[in-house]
Amino acid sequence: MIIALGSDHGGFQLKEEIKGHLTAIGMEFRDFGTLDGASCDYPDIAEAVAKAVASGEYDRGLLFCGTGIGISIAANKVKGIRAACCSDCFSAKYTRLHNDANILCLGGRVVGPGLATEMVDLFLETKFEGGRHEGRIDKIRKIEENEM
Repeated sequence: MIIALGSDHGGFQLKEEIKGHLTAIGMEFRDFGTLDGASCDYPDIAEAVAKAVASGEYDRGLLFCGTGIGISIAANKVKGIRAACCSDCFSAKYTRLHNDANILCLGGRVVGPGLATEMVDLFLETKFEGGRHEGRIDKIRKIEENEM
């Protein structure tokens, strides 16, 4: 599995913590920025990561901003992306099981590194359950196809 990750300045420190964790567990990743914590616009980072995941070049994405909300809104504008902003382990697990989310968004000002690490592990380990949920994902895809 290869992970695309990125953050704005509000999520930079948490992203750096998660990068350390990913390195420790041997997970391959690419950091799409910000690379120095300087003020930047989260839509730019969200778009780059979301397009990398939507293209299939990366299996999943991790995005970080101050709350996780803005960056998730931006990422969800990319066709094929189901980005979920989570702040608890149950949501991080079930967004994979039931929603087949492909990007997890976390708030650096909302979630501490210990909890974030647990959520990232759950998000990366959990497989989509399929079954009755597949039809719902198909309906999401149809919404994307019909929007202009």
